[in-house]
Amino acid sequence: MILRGRGKALLWRLGQAVATLWLLSFIIFCALALAKGDAATARLAGSGSAQQVRDLRAQLGLDKPLLTRYRLWLGGALRGDLGTSYLSGRPVSDLLLDRGRFSLALGGSAALLLLVLAFSAGIGCGLRPGGAADRLIGTLSLVLAALPEFVTGTLLVLLFALTLRWLPALSLVSDERSLWAQWPLFILPVLTLVSVCLAQNIRLIRAGVMRASASAACESARLNGVAEHRVVLHWVLPEVLSYVLPVLARYITYLFGGALIAETLFGWPGLAASLLNATLSRDTPVVMGIAMAICCLTVLLNALADGLTALFTPAAGREGR
Repeated sequence: MILRGRGKALLWRLGQAVATLWLLSFIIFCALALAKGDAATARLAGSGSAQQVRDLRAQLGLDKPLLTRYRLWLGGALRGDLGTSYLSGRPVSDLLLDRGRFSLALGGSAALLLLVLAFSAGIGCGLRPGGAADRLIGTLSLVLAALPEFVTGTLLVLLFALTLRWLPALSLVSDERSLWAQWPLFILPVLTLVSVCLAQNIRLIRAGVMRASASAACESARLNGVAEHRVVLHWVLPEVLSYVLPVLARYITYLFGGALIAETLFGWPGLAASLLNATLSRDTPVVMGIAMAICCLTVLLNALADGLTALFTPAAGREGR
């Protein structure tokens, strides 16, 4: 019965994910279609006649009804064909593979650093609230939370690139070398991205640790002589994970797909800048391909967070009893 119940829950979540992705695809497609101008006018940019614009619109299929165009796009996407760019004629799947690896590398590096710093600082401050380290980290967190992302990135460039000259101001990635061999190019974009998310996650983890550490289960374990590190691992950490994972998943999604300011500021060749350029030029296949890739990643990370939360919550509850 338990397995059957979990199977139904899994199917329900899968159905929710599919319905969410379909609805998002329809909304994004309609928003692009209803926006002023289209790829034909953007491509000719005032240099073509009205007849040339009509011919190009017919060539690109933009003269078809909205629902027909969406049905054609959806049918191709379900077959793995995301179409070709209206401007460059390049397959969208090739663009996703080319630019997506840079976004994944940047987002993955930022997510790893965020997890290490947030959990280290949050657990340390939560176990010793009111201490010198807690006050210092709390003050720095407030400063980071108050600074917009582009201000933080600019300050990092001024300090480490222009003043100290330790790091490059622009992330000019070379195709002739391994991406990871060019690790100095990651540092400033990663720090800029993490600065947006770090303060909120430290405070969230700190609050979760303080609440879990004051529970009856933790107090009982300490009175029975259990070492503090075991108390943290067996009682505090599972409850904190169930508390912070859903929120943390949203921040990690941002690090992978929403790094527009960091990519623009440092010239990082990722998907966010490509998405902006495609939106401005009304390049619907590129916008849909990148947007749906980000939406799929968001749904996947949220589902993973829900699964891990369900895994850790019973464990925390059993230990508490």
